[in-house]
Amino acid sequence: MIKALIIVAIILIGLCVSPLFIDNTGYVYIAVGEYQIETSLIVAIVILVASVIAMLLIKWLVSLVVGLALSSKHLPMRWRATAAKKHTLKGAIAMAAENWALAEKSMLKGAANGELPTLNLLVAAQAAHKQKKTQARDEYLASAAAETSAQEAVAISKMRFFIQDGEFSLARIELDKLTPTSKSPDAIIAIALKLYPKLKDWQALKTLLPIAQKKQLLSTEAFNTLTFTANSELVTQAAAKNAQELDKVWHWLTKSERQDSRLALIYIKGLVNFGLADEGLKLLTKLVKNEPNSVIFEQLPELVTAQNTEIRKQLARHESSFENDASYQACLAKLSIQSRDIKDAKLRWKNACRLDPKHEYWLALAQVQERLGENTNAAQSYRQASKHL
Repeated sequence: MIKALIIVAIILIGLCVSPLFIDNTGYVYIAVGEYQIETSLIVAIVILVASVIAMLLIKWLVSLVVGLALSSKHLPMRWRATAAKKHTLKGAIAMAAENWALAEKSMLKGAANGELPTLNLLVAAQAAHKQKKTQARDEYLASAAAETSAQEAVAISKMRFFIQDGEFSLARIELDKLTPTSKSPDAIIAIALKLYPKLKDWQALKTLLPIAQKKQLLSTEAFNTLTFTANSELVTQAAAKNAQELDKVWHWLTKSERQDSRLALIYIKGLVNFGLADEGLKLLTKLVKNEPNSVIFEQLPELVTAQNTEIRKQLARHESSFENDASYQACLAKLSIQSRDIKDAKLRWKNACRLDPKHEYWLALAQVQERLGENTNAAQSYRQASKHL
């Protein structure tokens, strides 16, 4: 544009000054070797301007020809790239419509000349997985893994596919390669939270839960549920081994976790089974004294004998607080049977049936009434028990 303006300016200047040279045309002499040129100044200026214009035209023509040649060379590549975009879009729409076969086919076509072939391959692998085409799925993932930056994404996809197929051991192999830590992506932590319970690896889950909580990957309710599940399974497994392992796992729990009566009862059962009943009953008495609840009431009769008078004293002190608690009344009824106080047991079972009329309580009451020779009442209680099945 600037060159054209300069040329126009030169022409206009020439038109303006040319009248001045009409009377005095001037003289120009050019000699190059044996060649000589003689002309007037006006003609020389015209020749100069024409030469410049001719050179500019030639330059423009050459640039045009070269540009057309280059564009024609790269034109097929542009066509293929445009086609790849169309195939990718078609595949994405097919995925949304759950047309897995079309999605796989389109994504593969889009991967050939697309801008993000790795992404196309990952989506194609997902579509193949939905069609149960395991071999094709693995081939697509292997091709995608050729891109170094995509190896983690490929591993995550593999784990998800394995978990969906119930192949938890294979998923664990892939997970162990990534070694979940606090620095791992959220996706890996989330997969580990699903996988560890499936494999019953409670210790790994227990270690991972604080990381998940810090990353806010779990709701408070879900965190508490998984924490209790992991703790209870760990204590139960230890209780099936030996006293040393049980004590080790128990003291591995936090102080607040050890205050959970449900976990404490599992621990106490383990101590009793390993011949450490005195230590277990000491903890049980402490629980009854400080934190009595229905969980303790339901399991306590299985852990004590008629000789454990201290626990009975502690239970009696809570009579006013739990007189309308069916589990408390049932607990006292079972303890009365241990002490062979059948009449008190009958009274307690009646209270339990009144507060919570369910099959278990009515059946127990009927059996006690039979022992007392109250067959008519026992028959009525059996009928009530059958109604509450």
